[in-house]
Amino acid sequence: MTEPPSFIRLSTTAHVGWLEFNRPPVNAFTREMVDEVHDGIAAMLADPEVRVLVLASAVPGYLSAGADLNAFKGIDADGMRAWATRCHQIARLLRGSAKPLLAAIGGTAVGGGLEMTLHCDLRFAAADAKLGQPEIRIGFIPPIATTQALARLIGRPRAIRYLYEGRMVPAEEARSWGLVDELVAPAELRARVQAYGEELAAKSPAALAAIRRTVTLGGGLTFEDGMALELEAVVALADTPDFAEGVAAFLEKRPPVWPRGS
Repeated sequence: MTEPPSFIRLSTTAHVGWLEFNRPPVNAFTREMVDEVHDGIAAMLADPEVRVLVLASAVPGYLSAGADLNAFKGIDADGMRAWATRCHQIARLLRGSAKPLLAAIGGTAVGGGLEMTLHCDLRFAAADAKLGQPEIRIGFIPPIATTQALARLIGRPRAIRYLYEGRMVPAEEARSWGLVDELVAPAELRARVQAYGEELAAKSPAALAAIRRTVTLGGGLTFEDGMALELEAVVALADTPDFAEGVAAFLEKRPPVWPRGS
């Protein structure tokens, strides 16, 4: 029998899956926690009952405090390569997801947990949340493909200053940068993200996957190559049961019933 995870909490409500960091008191990441997050994401993405995945925290007041620095005592280059490689595997899982990814950011959000949310499609934050990448203070950089994600999300000048300074950023300022997409009253954060997730879960899985793939991958391509990627996605969608159902439902003036697993 597989042991339940110790440092994350997994749950699904109305086809919205929640992966919550759960290492009190502050969600400081150990290697074991990083491994559990990787495996939890993989399991949720493979679960047909999960149509949307949310990254969040089960610990009040903290999304993440970053790495537990005890894990870095005496670490050598080989050990750091193994740590960062595992972190990059998480980034690849998230960026390669066919399912929409949301983040619920509450309280203090620094380091690894925050970095993972950068690979989500939309980030909802409590209005009193504070975000930061303070790795510069220990002579380090954020390792979960964060330098690449930040440059694409908020632009090189702002990303490089954010990482140089290592300061905490209020949620409202993060929203003005595009680092956060929507601010929510702290007590309403979970309900708002759940409701939005349910809206997405009711849409065509094939179309959602195509949108996610073309936008996520296309942003790193030339415009012409991005158009080629879009063309192939359009052609592939034409052969899906989702497209046939969508057209039929529109013409018949009824709500579509999406074939799951398409």
